[in-house]
Amino acid sequence: HTQIVRVDSPLEMEIVGTTIDDAAGEAFDKCAKVMGLGYPGGPVIDRLAREGDPEAFRFAHPHVDGFDFSFSGLKTSFLYTLRDAVADDPDFIDRHKADLCASLQHTIVEILLKQLVRAAKEYDIRDIAVAGGVSANSGLRNGVVEEGRRRGWRTFVPEFRFTTDNAAMIAVAGYYHYLHGD
Repeated sequence: HTQIVRVDSPLEMEIVGTTIDDAAGEAFDKCAKVMGLGYPGGPVIDRLAREGDPEAFRFAHPHVDGFDFSFSGLKTSFLYTLRDAVADDPDFIDRHKADLCASLQHTIVEILLKQLVRAAKEYDIRDIAVAGGVSANSGLRNGVVEEGRRRGWRTFVPEFRFTTDNAAMIAVAGYYHYLHGD
């Protein structure tokens, strides 16, 4: 799941926001599949997005209470955009692949950052870290760093080689529990 977690210490964490449907990475993967980009789709979308216009297409943004995330409306909006455009032009996806990827990535990052900013304000959080598979996405990495500059946050973005899976996060949590005698 994609989550916003408030950490007071390695043993005191509170999930303040989570996905109510698919995680951000799943949204990338499912939209990539619809475009025929294969699995996992997130890295392919990220690569193609660098060549596209993030403002070329507008996709739905969810209206979710609290700090939770939803990507189902975005995926539906994306699917309908493709369905309608391909009906008029069978080569639409191939001709607009980079712009579709850039716009999709831009929308997902906007959704994530909007909730992150709201949670940071609510809880007066100044140290922001991203982790897990979606933290490999260059749009999210750049967005968190840029938002941090604007808001005076200390941002922590893992080296790319540490972004592929959550096992390291689980191991670190286990390590601190072990040191605490649990």
